[in-house]
Amino acid sequence: MMQSNTNEAFLNWYEPIHNRFIRYCSSVSYGILETEDLAQEAIMATLQNYHRISDKNKLRNYMIGIVRNVVNNQRRRNKFHANWEEDLLNKLKSATQNAEVAVDIQFLLNAMDKLPAKQKEAVLLFEVSGFSMKEISRIQDSSLTATKTRISRGRKQLKELSSEDTSKASLTNRLTAFASILL
Repeated sequence: MMQSNTNEAFLNWYEPIHNRFIRYCSSVSYGILETEDLAQEAIMATLQNYHRISDKNKLRNYMIGIVRNVVNNQRRRNKFHANWEEDLLNKLKSATQNAEVAVDIQFLLNAMDKLPAKQKEAVLLFEVSGFSMKEISRIQDSSLTATKTRISRGRKQLKELSSEDTSKASLTNRLTAFASILL
């Protein structure tokens, strides 16, 4: 009975953030591992430790931390696989059905990898996953001003990196295209 109550309490808490959480998982795992596996791992780990987390307002942060750690571990493993870029481009082409859009998104993802980790995370949470700046500041355990600055600097740096590209696609179009192919 206790396990059932815990599961119900967790599901009641999780349901309102499900779509944004899945979009975040999809955006950080794209081309690295399957979104469903990543989300399931984070959900299961959180559910198993639900009773240990005293401040339930920090559950979302806990889940995003799990996602961050799993993706970082997978990226370390992928460094030894030379065909990662080609696999990513093929996956993008099949998802978009447009080679130009796939190349634009791949360029965006490569540019995002050049951002500092907190900036990249803030941009993905805001632009792709739809979290508010206030929610992101809680997730990243920072002030609202610091969050706004991270997002602004991240967008500025991405625009600068985009200007080096010969494509005509704007940063906003690339972010929109990327968000549209995610779950």
